[in-house]
Parts: sequence; C-alpha cells; structure tokens
Amino acid sequence: MNEKKVARVRRSRATRLKIRAQGAIRLCVNRTPRHMYAQIISADGSQVLAQASTLDASLRDGSTGNVDAAKKVGALIAERAKAAGLSKVAFDRSGFKYHGRIKALADAAREAGLEF
Repeated sequence: MNEKKVARVRRSRATRLKIRAQGAIRLCVNRTPRHMYAQIISADGSQVLAQASTLDASLRDGSTGNVDAAKKVGALIAERAKAAGLSKVAFDRSGFKYHGRIKALADAAREAGLEF
C-alpha cells in the first residue's frame, strides 16, 4: 500500500476502536473518485442496518462523484435510518479528512434528522 492509504487505514483503525469501546451504532462512510457509500452498522459490527450509495437507482442520474451527490446520499441514509428506527449514531469517516464530500454527507444526514 502507498503511504497515504496506510495513514488513512491507521486513522480509521483508531476511530473504530473508540466507537467500539462506546458500544455505539456507527455510520460508516467510504468514498471513491466515482461514488460515495454509507452504511449504518450495528454496535457489534455483525449487521448492516441501513445503506445508501450513489449506485442506488434513484441517485444514479447525473454526476455521482461530487458534493451534490454526497448530500443526496446523506439525506437518503438518514431517511433509511429513521425507517429502521435509528436516530443516534457515531460517525465513522474511515480515516478520510472531514472536508468536501465527507463533510457534505455528514451535514446532509444531520439536517435530515440523524444525531452524531
């Protein structure tokens, strides 16, 4: 692995250990140059409770790798979390810096009613 990915994985490991110690349900976010993915994972990590991504049929129109697409994914994951009866989660940014698409997704999820 290159140095940037090693550093990101190291940061994500530290975050996940803290979230696991809290015993919280986590909103895990991943990004690639083309797509954004979000999952809500149970406290023990054994089950995905809700998911949303730019691969969903409702979000595929237009560009899928920009801030606007991330906002749509954030709103959709919050809507699906509420449908599953969840309102409070811990935000796991997977070691990515909190700016750009990651920040847009988090802000949209908060506006749609998720608490973290």
